[in-house]
Amino acid sequence: MKTIVRFTLLFIGLFYITSTQAQFSPDKICRIENGHLVFAINLKWSLRDQKELMQLFDLDSTLIAQVFSGKSIITGEYGGWKVKKVKPNIVELSKPVDSKNDKNIKINDLFLEIDEWRNFGGNTEDVSVVYGVNDFKLSYVFTYNKIKAQFYLPAFKTAGKIFLSGSFNGWSTALNPMKRVKDSWITDINLKPGKYTYKFIIDGKWTEDPNNNLREDDGADGHNSVVYCCNHLFKLNGYKGARNVVVTGNFCNWNPDGISMHKTDDGWSVPVYLRNGTYAYKFITDEQWITDPGNPIVRKDGDGNLNSLIGIGEPYLFKLDGYSKAREVVLTGSFNGWNHAELVMDKTEKGWQLPYVIAPGNYEYKFIVDGDWITDPANPITTQSGDQINSFIALKANHLFELNKFQKAKSVIVSGSFNGWNTQGYKMTRQGEKWILPLFLAPGKYTYKFIVDGTWILDPDNSLYEQNEYNTNNSVLWIEP
Repeated sequence: MKTIVRFTLLFIGLFYITSTQAQFSPDKICRIENGHLVFAINLKWSLRDQKELMQLFDLDSTLIAQVFSGKSIITGEYGGWKVKKVKPNIVELSKPVDSKNDKNIKINDLFLEIDEWRNFGGNTEDVSVVYGVNDFKLSYVFTYNKIKAQFYLPAFKTAGKIFLSGSFNGWSTALNPMKRVKDSWITDINLKPGKYTYKFIIDGKWTEDPNNNLREDDGADGHNSVVYCCNHLFKLNGYKGARNVVVTGNFCNWNPDGISMHKTDDGWSVPVYLRNGTYAYKFITDEQWITDPGNPIVRKDGDGNLNSLIGIGEPYLFKLDGYSKAREVVLTGSFNGWNHAELVMDKTEKGWQLPYVIAPGNYEYKFIVDGDWITDPANPITTQSGDQINSFIALKANHLFELNKFQKAKSVIVSGSFNGWNTQGYKMTRQGEKWILPLFLAPGKYTYKFIVDGTWILDPDNSLYEQNEYNTNNSVLWIEP
């Protein structure tokens, strides 16, 4: 999602609270004038200054890069921004605001207007969270059924307008109005499974959900409510005489306290959010550990124990052709803690295979063929640490590193803040006249360089760079949510 401008009433409050700490003052940088939204930008600002500008006003990094490259008109996905030089080092970036032509427009109106035309690309869940469970005081104030989430706010019968705002709608102040139902309020929104933070805006006042026990700091001396859109229901039939039943697994580091389950007419259950991946788990009934009797999929854990297994998401098919005379082939990698006994592969006519669900990310792996550890002969991409070489895959890769030319190079490595500047880490693969490496990178800023036959170089096709402690600069990459 590339958000060009995403201001909210919350942001403006934060701006004035932190105006003594930040370099940029909103009233000097941003204004409405003759029906246009205008930003005053100093071309002498450093990359650090540019980053602060983008963070405070939520401007797209590529848009700002084009401004500093000297473009006067920016079209396409950025929607008709114009750049005008007003002083030797000062330019103004402007865009029409369709319906507000009053240059004395109130600041609240400005932010509500921007909410109407800003480019919000849909809800995004927090993919860094492995699992989560809701904790509402009233069970009916939030419901979720695969796609549709329903938020219900009892009382507040004297309120005039209430909006739902959160991480799922870019903290919009206008996108999700709630409907009055008798003396309460309700709204539906389509959400993917995941973790979200939110607040209610009650007649202009930002308010936590009074019926939600889960919350986290909002960065402004307050709190946001936290909700999970759950995608898995753990069920254990029977055991009605048990006093306490919990579910635990590798998703919570096998915590014996686990996740408390609720008694039902059939036994016990609890809805849980699980990030895409494969999970081993067990139930603990009055301190007795048992596998799931309703799940036929069990695997050994390498220590002689059996665990139930579930996969959330689409599986990736690991394959090893040949080795038809092998007695056993095991898949192991960073995705399962390099367990050498857990993932026994299935024999096929062509060799061995195993479907396995993994969350998007970068992974190292090997096959263990009758005790011998080997890399994947069908995968040319490897990583190295010391003398250890592993096969490498990037599932759901969202960035392709490319280095043109250097056809005569024997080795090209990309190294950066995403892998701790490992000098042996991500080896690039030659493809025609260029070197490539796909990676999955979480949203954010990264610095990097290429190592060509031992020589560190900047990315010649990337104009964004920043100074480092060696005064040799690093290339800069921004991954948008």
